[in-house]
Amino acid sequence: MVAAVTQVELLHGATSDVGLLRENNEDAYLVAPPVFAVADGMGGHENGDVASRIVVEEFARLAEEGYEPTRGTEAVAATLEACQRRITEYAGADGTGARRTPGTTVVAALLVEDHDAPAWLLVNLGDSRIYAVSGGRLRQVSVDHSVVQELVDSGEITPAQAGHHPERHVITRALGGPRLEPADSWVVPVSEIDRLLLCTDGISGLVGDDRIEAILTGTSDPRDAADGLVAAALEAGGDDNATAVVVDVVGLVPDQTYDSEQQRASLEQKLGALP
Repeated sequence: MVAAVTQVELLHGATSDVGLLRENNEDAYLVAPPVFAVADGMGGHENGDVASRIVVEEFARLAEEGYEPTRGTEAVAATLEACQRRITEYAGADGTGARRTPGTTVVAALLVEDHDAPAWLLVNLGDSRIYAVSGGRLRQVSVDHSVVQELVDSGEITPAQAGHHPERHVITRALGGPRLEPADSWVVPVSEIDRLLLCTDGISGLVGDDRIEAILTGTSDPRDAADGLVAAALEAGGDDNATAVVVDVVGLVPDQTYDSEQQRASLEQKLGALP
């Protein structure tokens, strides 16, 4: 990748928990800088864990093989097509047609280059969410692809009512359906985001935005922030799998191979030297 992307200094943390009521964890996540992803296998479909794992494998392939930083959108589109193809092939692997096609949501964040500067390419398909913290304030970047979001957008229900609506878990777009649905995407300059959160609805559906903001802004280490968000979801009932990936933009470093642990140690050494 070009220097504008490789010079971004990142720290990250991730946590996933099966929750208090489910037997299997159908969530999956990827931390492979400069690529991060979270997928939530659809509980109403067989083998949702297979679908979410396929997503993680394909985005891991993208991180390993690399991509042109100025063409991140095309790289993500190809990756989503590969996910859809593999999920569909898995559903027909037994040759009987008896296996239902599994489904999964996906949110992803990739470092790209936009106008010669590093930026985040943020992608959403389904109701997993992307949040950003800037200047100590939380904002939701992604928009849920769900029935209740459509009801909120049309004014039929309020955002507060959405959290208790009987169809709150019904999503309108996902990987694994009869066709590849279009994903939403945003390109945001790295300088505009201090901390990113990618999470499943096992967190956003149980933990309010105020609490999410308090955890993300009150916890310095992204590993502790991810742990804190999952713990909050469990305290709120833990009725779903809960997964959080937290990514901090620390700054820019000289052009070098990305090594998050080396960068973390360097940052902690700098912080320890402060009076």
